Parts: sequence; structure tokens; C-alpha cells
Amino acid sequence: MTNITHRDTDDCRSCLECSRDNGCVRCPERLFLFLQRDGMSHHGTCLLTCPPGHYEQKGKDMNRCMKCRSLDCEHCFSRDFCTKCKAGFQLYKGKCLSRCPPGTFPHHSDCLEHCLTSPLGEWSEWSACQRDGATCGYRWGRQSRTRGTSDNHTTSFCPLQAETQRCRMRKRCTLPRKALTKVPTVQWYILGSVSERAVDEVAYI
Repeated sequence: MTNITHRDTDDCRSCLECSRDNGCVRCPERLFLFLQRDGMSHHGTCLLTCPPGHYEQKGKDMNRCMKCRSLDCEHCFSRDFCTKCKAGFQLYKGKCLSRCPPGTFPHHSDCLEHCLTSPLGEWSEWSACQRDGATCGYRWGRQSRTRGTSDNHTTSFCPLQAETQRCRMRKRCTLPRKALTKVPTVQWYILGSVSERAVDEVAYI
């Protein structure tokens, strides 16, 4: 291996030490050495941040880009702990899963255990003030309102939040006005003659 101390090629421009055949072999303090397989050998590059599927490992002598163990992991904190999964997978406790485990529900690219970590939507309107199913006839009643998560994908998994409050009722109940129906004309048969008598009485329903 021949080192180039004067970085006179594009591959060696960011290196402290470089090989003509294998690229960077040593990087400046703030950069990370990324080794990419090229056939039977590796080619080194000094990067400011590591590429997807790798995590940054700082060392005493040199910083390196290390590969995540899971192929479904896009970013990881360490070899076995993912922080972001590739499309089509859900992140749960550092693992990338094809579906969320029982007792959890998907929210974007994560599996959440508690509904409180989901963004909540707006409160609904207050319900009618009632007591024992009636909306009048009492002085005080109760009314309620609810709200769920703002994300439609999680609403069915999270129970609705609800709150109730005391409310003033209408003490007098207004009964519906009774309809009036006029009795039809009655025909009277007197001594073979027919006469009509209008009945003025009113029947109540």
C-alpha cells in the first residue's frame, strides 16, 4: 500500500492518509471513514455524516461509519438499535417490524404504546343538557363532549377522551300543540227527506 501524503487526487482530497487503490485510510478528526465494498476490496471515503444504513462511531484514533445490523434499518444509534426504518416498516423499541405488535398501534413510521403520545384532535360540540333521558323538567342536568386523535389511522385504536359538566335545564316542558280536526257534515233523514246539519264540534287528537 502506497500512502499519498499530499492529497492530489479527488479520492484523497479529504483524507489525512490515502491509498491509490483503496482511497482514504485515515480521516481528519471531525470526519468519519466510510468503507464501501468494491469487488474483493474496500474503498475508503471521509464523510461529514454517515450514509443511510450506518451509524457514527467515534474512536480515540479515528471516527468510522459502522453498518447497522438490520437491513430494514435506515438509521441506527448503534449496531442493534434502529432510530429510523426503511419505508414499509414500523419502528418499535429499536427494531424494524413489518407490523406493530399486539397492544400497540401504528403512528406514521412508529409503533406507539400509549395514546397520549398521539396528537389529539379538537373537542366535539357539547351534547344536549339531559337528566334521566329528559331535556326538560329538572333544574340541573349533565352534558358531555369527546375528542380523539387527529390522525385518522390511529383513531380506531385509541379510546375517545370524554368530559362532562353540569348544565342548566329548562324546568318547564313545552308540550306540542294539539292538532284540530273538524268533524264532517252529518246527513239526517227526516220523514223521507234528507237534510244536512253542520256539526260545529271539534275533535281533539
